[in-house]
Amino acid sequence: MDKLTRYREIIRQLIFEYANHKPANGQIETESVVDSERDHYEVVHVGWDGVRRVHGSVVHIDIINSKVWIQYDGTSEPVAEALLEAGVPREDIVLAFHPVELRQYTDFAVC
Repeated sequence: MDKLTRYREIIRQLIFEYANHKPANGQIETESVVDSERDHYEVVHVGWDGVRRVHGSVVHIDIINSKVWIQYDGTSEPVAEALLEAGVPREDIVLAFHPVELRQYTDFAVC
Protein backbone atom coordinates (compact mmCIF):
# COMPACT_ATOMS: atom_id res chain seq x y z
CA MET A 1 0.00 0.00 0.00
CA ASP A 2 1.47 3.37 -0.97
CA LYS A 3 1.87 6.22 1.51
CA LEU A 4 -1.14 8.29 0.39
CA THR A 5 -3.47 5.31 0.41
CA ARG A 6 -2.26 4.40 3.91
CA TYR A 7 -2.70 7.98 5.17
CA ARG A 8 -6.21 8.15 3.71
CA GLU A 9 -7.17 4.94 5.48
CA ILE A 10 -5.67 6.06 8.81
CA ILE A 11 -7.45 9.42 8.63
CA ARG A 12 -10.73 7.84 7.58
CA GLN A 13 -10.61 5.50 10.57
CA LEU A 14 -9.75 8.38 12.92
CA ILE A 15 -12.60 10.51 11.58
CA PHE A 16 -15.11 7.71 12.15
CA GLU A 17 -13.67 7.09 15.63
CA TYR A 18 -13.94 10.77 16.63
CA ALA A 19 -17.45 10.92 15.12
CA ASN A 20 -18.57 8.18 17.53
CA HIS A 21 -18.14 10.61 20.44
CA LYS A 22 -21.44 12.41 20.82
CA PRO A 23 -21.68 15.57 22.96
CA ALA A 24 -23.28 15.03 26.38
CA ASN A 25 -25.37 18.20 26.22
CA GLY A 26 -28.12 19.13 23.82
CA GLN A 27 -29.54 17.42 20.79
CA ILE A 28 -26.38 17.41 18.71
CA GLU A 29 -25.56 15.01 15.91
CA THR A 30 -22.01 14.19 14.90
CA GLU A 31 -21.31 13.93 11.17
CA SER A 32 -18.32 12.47 9.35
CA VAL A 33 -17.14 14.18 6.18
CA VAL A 34 -14.80 11.98 4.15
CA ASP A 35 -13.75 13.23 0.72
CA SER A 36 -10.92 10.94 -0.36
CA GLU A 37 -10.94 12.40 -3.87
CA ARG A 38 -10.02 15.89 -2.61
CA ASP A 39 -8.32 14.65 0.60
CA HIS A 40 -10.61 16.60 2.92
CA TYR A 41 -11.81 15.05 6.19
CA GLU A 42 -13.92 16.51 9.00
CA VAL A 43 -16.05 15.76 12.02
CA VAL A 44 -18.88 18.27 12.37
CA HIS A 45 -21.39 18.88 15.19
CA VAL A 46 -24.90 19.91 14.11
CA GLY A 47 -27.93 20.51 16.32
CA TRP A 48 -29.24 22.44 19.28
CA ASP A 49 -28.06 22.95 22.85
CA GLY A 50 -31.17 24.47 24.42
CA VAL A 51 -31.89 27.60 22.39
CA ARG A 52 -28.34 27.80 21.01
CA ARG A 53 -27.64 26.50 17.51
CA VAL A 54 -24.58 24.30 17.25
CA HIS A 55 -22.83 23.89 13.93
CA GLY A 56 -19.11 23.57 13.58
CA SER A 57 -16.06 21.54 12.89
CA VAL A 58 -14.57 19.47 15.70
CA VAL A 59 -11.77 17.95 13.62
CA HIS A 60 -10.53 19.08 10.20
CA ILE A 61 -7.72 17.25 8.41
CA ASP A 62 -6.47 17.65 4.84
CA ILE A 63 -3.77 15.86 2.90
CA ILE A 64 -1.69 18.43 1.03
CA ASN A 65 1.49 17.57 -0.87
CA SER A 66 1.66 14.12 0.76
CA LYS A 67 1.54 15.55 4.28
CA VAL A 68 -1.29 15.37 6.81
CA TRP A 69 -2.42 18.90 7.70
CA ILE A 70 -4.39 19.24 10.92
CA GLN A 71 -6.41 22.35 10.16
CA TYR A 72 -8.43 22.25 13.38
CA ASP A 73 -8.39 20.07 16.48
CA GLY A 74 -11.19 20.68 18.96
CA THR A 75 -10.84 17.32 20.71
CA SER A 76 -9.74 16.33 24.18
CA GLU A 77 -7.63 13.53 22.66
CA PRO A 78 -5.15 15.29 20.32
CA VAL A 79 -5.39 14.30 16.66
CA ALA A 80 -1.61 14.56 16.20
CA GLU A 81 -1.02 11.96 18.91
CA ALA A 82 -3.58 9.62 17.34
CA LEU A 83 -1.88 10.02 13.94
CA LEU A 84 1.52 9.23 15.48
CA GLU A 85 0.12 6.14 17.20
CA ALA A 86 -1.37 5.01 13.87
CA GLY A 87 2.04 5.22 12.19
CA VAL A 88 2.16 8.65 10.52
CA PRO A 89 5.66 10.07 11.11
CA ARG A 90 6.11 13.51 12.71
CA GLU A 91 7.74 14.90 9.59
CA ASP A 92 4.50 14.23 7.66
CA ILE A 93 2.17 15.96 10.15
CA VAL A 94 1.62 19.72 9.89
CA LEU A 95 -0.07 21.53 12.77
CA ALA A 96 -1.75 23.98 10.40
CA PHE A 97 -3.68 25.64 13.24
CA HIS A 98 -0.37 27.24 14.31
CA PRO A 99 0.92 30.25 12.35
CA VAL A 100 3.68 29.39 9.87
CA GLU A 101 6.32 31.30 11.85
CA LEU A 102 5.56 29.26 15.00
CA ARG A 103 5.52 25.79 13.42
CA GLN A 104 9.32 25.60 13.57
CA TYR A 105 9.01 25.36 17.36
CA THR A 106 6.82 22.26 17.24
CA ASP A 107 8.16 18.74 16.81
CA PHE A 108 6.15 18.44 13.61
CA ALA A 109 6.53 19.42 9.96
CA VAL A 110 6.64 23.12 9.07
CA CYS A 111 4.78 22.62 5.78
